[in-house]
Amino acid sequence: MSDYRDLLQRYLKPLNIELDDSKIEQLLAYHQMLVKWNRAYNLTAVRDPAQMISRHLIDSLSVLPWIGSGRLLDVGSGPGLPGIPLAICRPDLEVTTLDSNGKKTRFQVQVKAELGLDNLTVINGRVEAVVAEPFDQVISRAFASIADMLELSGHLAGEQGVFLAMKGLYPEAEIEQIPAGFVLRESHRLQVPDTEGERHLLILGRA
Repeated sequence: MSDYRDLLQRYLKPLNIELDDSKIEQLLAYHQMLVKWNRAYNLTAVRDPAQMISRHLIDSLSVLPWIGSGRLLDVGSGPGLPGIPLAICRPDLEVTTLDSNGKKTRFQVQVKAELGLDNLTVINGRVEAVVAEPFDQVISRAFASIADMLELSGHLAGEQGVFLAMKGLYPEAEIEQIPAGFVLRESHRLQVPDTEGERHLLILGRA
């Protein structure tokens, strides 16, 4: 556990993210649960616990500087990424995670209970079928193309809501296919230590 703590803190440094001990403890507890449950339920293709620190926790936290206030929806959350790390580090943020895979959302519910994440709501369902009050931010990490993300989850963001798409290489082809009524507002190259390939965050809104 101390090895993973050192790894987590070393990776957080270049991101200029400072977390108190309680948040570090919660992130490591989540990591430990992910490692344990993954053996039985195949929640993620990443098997190596050390790689989970960089490819899951740090990758999720790399978007923190662009996360605003209010209510955030994580679409296609899988085992809670990036939603759960964001909920841990931003207790002021109301985070809802959404996934259609029952075993993944059951894992998230267990994490919520064990870590006492009062600001986390877990929904098992398909994004297009969800009816909810409009969210301020909708984020997805590996859910779909940008066009699909906007078309499937567009009804879940308020008029001023933003969509945050986490991508690998800068997705020029996807950007050309942004549906009418939406525009790309910002793009940021993310710095994720010890991760091969590029990572980008695209921020979109209504035109």
